[in-house]
Amino acid sequence: MKYIYSKETKTFKLQVALQNGQVVTASKAAKSFGIKNLSAEIARVRANGFAVATINRKANNGVTVTEYAITKPSRALIAAGYRALSVGL
Repeated sequence: MKYIYSKETKTFKLQVALQNGQVVTASKAAKSFGIKNLSAEIARVRANGFAVATINRKANNGVTVTEYAITKPSRALIAAGYRALSVGL
């Protein structure tokens, strides 16, 4: 696996956690990795070629929680990637 960032970075640690099947929320990212802006780190992981899904769910106290997990990319996503490559993006 080729990584575009150093193994000491927060992004690397987040990516490894996601690859190991962990579901990450903003509070878990802050506690475990010291990440304050999780959406920016997720964007970096996605830019490295991983299909990271955004899952919104309601917690028991009624608050909406956003979770991130690596999933298998859909056929539509793969097709969109091929279309983008075919037009030179």
